[in-house]
Amino acid sequence: MPLKAFRGPKVWLWRWRRNPLRRRADVVEAWVVLGAWLLTVLVGVAAGLVADRTVEDGLARERATWRPAVAHVVQRAPGRSSASHASGGERVWTKVRWTVAGGSAHTGRVRVEPGSKAGTPVTVWTDPRGRLVGRPTSAAEARFRGGLIGALVGVSAAVVPLVGGLALRGRLERRRMAAWDTEWARLGPQWGRMV
Repeated sequence: MPLKAFRGPKVWLWRWRRNPLRRRADVVEAWVVLGAWLLTVLVGVAAGLVADRTVEDGLARERATWRPAVAHVVQRAPGRSSASHASGGERVWTKVRWTVAGGSAHTGRVRVEPGSKAGTPVTVWTDPRGRLVGRPTSAAEARFRGGLIGALVGVSAAVVPLVGGLALRGRLERRRMAAWDTEWARLGPQWGRMV
């Protein structure tokens, strides 16, 4: 609170107003701050929107091309089949075989319920080449993931012009202080003669 008494009231846009005490450095600093804020907002929003759209388009492409296939367990899965395992969601890795639309057979390892017998059908997801992939995300999950990644990319991209503007403003401040030191060194000794 005591510092406010020395600083005076807050005056908005004082660097652009006509004032005999306004220096050229004040106007330059005002434009630097304004430009840095505008660039920060524009870069952040643009990068966030581009990242969001890219992620959503990629996930939509996956939903369009990945297909479910019925695979069959090749050999008995390790573990014992019981109600407690099924309710707990425990899964074990085992080898399965499936056939893609072109007729070629593929094998791979997926997680199944413990104790699954050979020949047990299991739904797997495959890409257009027939390779195993995870279940594609739903449209709602894709929107959430795209929004989250877009927000993170936007904030990360916005940091660059913000830090650049702060660095430029700091350089202007140091330059102004050096000019004040020079003026003080020139005029300061003259003050002693007036007393």
